[in-house]
Amino acid sequence: MIAPLVYAVGLLALPPLSPADLETVGKRVWQNEADGKVEGLTAWNAGEAFASLGIGHFIWYPAGAKGPFEESFPALLQFLKESGVRLPSWVVLGMPCPWPTRAAFEADSASPKMRELRGLLAATIPQQSLFLAQRLERALPGMLDGLPRERRAMVRARFDRLVASQAGRFALIDYVNFKGEGTKLTERYQGRGWGLLQVLEEMSGEGDVSAFAQSAVVVLTRRVQNAPPERGEQRWLPGWTNRVRAYTR
Repeated sequence: MIAPLVYAVGLLALPPLSPADLETVGKRVWQNEADGKVEGLTAWNAGEAFASLGIGHFIWYPAGAKGPFEESFPALLQFLKESGVRLPSWVVLGMPCPWPTRAAFEADSASPKMRELRGLLAATIPQQSLFLAQRLERALPGMLDGLPRERRAMVRARFDRLVASQAGRFALIDYVNFKGEGTKLTERYQGRGWGLLQVLEEMSGEGDVSAFAQSAVVVLTRRVQNAPPERGEQRWLPGWTNRVRAYTR
C-alpha cells in the first residue's frame, strides 16, 4: 500500500491524496495521454527525439540526444526503485533510453523487453501519480522565485484557490506534467512560455478551474502560433485544448 501524500507548500497544508485518489488521478492522466491503453504506455511520437513513457508520457532521451524539453523518465525510475518497486533486470538507474531512434523503438514494440516495460508501467499507476503530485508540490516555489511582489501574490492566490478543490487540484497536477512549470528558458518560443506559471499569470481575477482552462487554451494557442513551422504543432492543438477544457467536467 502507498502512504497518503501530505502536501506542504509554503504555509498552506493541502489535503492528502489517498491510494484511491492516486489511482483515480493516474487513470485520468493516462486517459489524457494515451487513451488509457496499455500499448500507449510506451510511445515515441513522430517528429520527436525521445520516447514518451508511462501514464504521464515521461520523456526519455537516447544517448547523445538533447532537446529543449525536460527529461523525466529517469527520475521516475529512481522514484519507483526508492518506493520499493522491483525494476526490470536490464534497467540501470541513470541509463539513457536503450532504443536510439523511433524506428528502432517501434521495431521492438512486441519484444519481451518492451512488454516487460509496459507491464511495469501498468502495475504502478499509484506510484506514478504520486510522482506527478510531488512535482506539483515542488513547482510553486520555483514559479514564485524571481517574480515581482505583486505578481507573486497573485500567482500564489490563484494556485491556492485551485488546489483547494478536487477539480482544481487535478488541473494543476495534469497541466504541470503536460506542459511543465513554465520556468525553463529552453521551453520558450519567441520568448514566450506555455507552462503552469504562464497559465496562472494569464487567468482572469482570482480564477477558478473554468478560468484556468480558458487561460490554458489561450497559452497553448499562442505556443502553436509561435512554434517553428517545421514542428507542425497545429496538428496537436485540438487535442490539447480538448484536454484542458475537460478540467471543468
